[in-house]
Amino acid sequence: MIKEKAEREALISDNIGLVHACANKFRGKGAEYDDLFQAGCVGLIKAADGFKPELGFAFSTYAVPVILGEIKRIFRDSGSVKVGRALKEKARFAIQQRDRMVVQLGREPTISELAQRLELDISETAELLIVAMPTVSLTQHDDDENSKQIEIPTQSVEDEVAEKIALSQVIEDLPELDKQIIKLRYFQGLTQTVTAEKLNMSQVQVSRKERAILKELRSRLC
Repeated sequence: MIKEKAEREALISDNIGLVHACANKFRGKGAEYDDLFQAGCVGLIKAADGFKPELGFAFSTYAVPVILGEIKRIFRDSGSVKVGRALKEKARFAIQQRDRMVVQLGREPTISELAQRLELDISETAELLIVAMPTVSLTQHDDDENSKQIEIPTQSVEDEVAEKIALSQVIEDLPELDKQIIKLRYFQGLTQTVTAEKLNMSQVQVSRKERAILKELRSRLC
């Protein structure tokens, strides 16, 4: 029992980086990083408790979706995206300055003018104005007072993050030569010919090796 507890604690401590990796992907999405990290830690603990190594999966492959599921709760539980206190205060100050400029200029200031007043760049100023906008209800009401949910198609951020993290983990588990080929070809964008020169191989060898590696990656990720 003591051994099992020690193994569980080691599994958690050794994989805390997965929590940071997942939480970092949601920075700037409207929640404080501490909240994201705390939720991710809950997911990591749940993953450690539910992980079954006999199934043959790497722990990270099992844990990432669980961690992301807990982080997603932060946004789902309130029914809307939470905005951090610090960001709300900045947005409130930006609106105050905008209102003052309306009085001074006799018109609505441009984002560029407001950005200069706030000593911020235009993109950050635009973000603050968006934060200050009232929340839009996702429920429509027709003339008969019937309500229906507005469906907004969105890409699943958590699925995308999970895929990227899982892919990164699988690549790191490759033999060194295979890892180099993938990094040169797909991360640095080099041609097979240039990759072959760098690795002292022929272009044909790189081509064959690359096909085999991609097939292996697909089998591990499916």
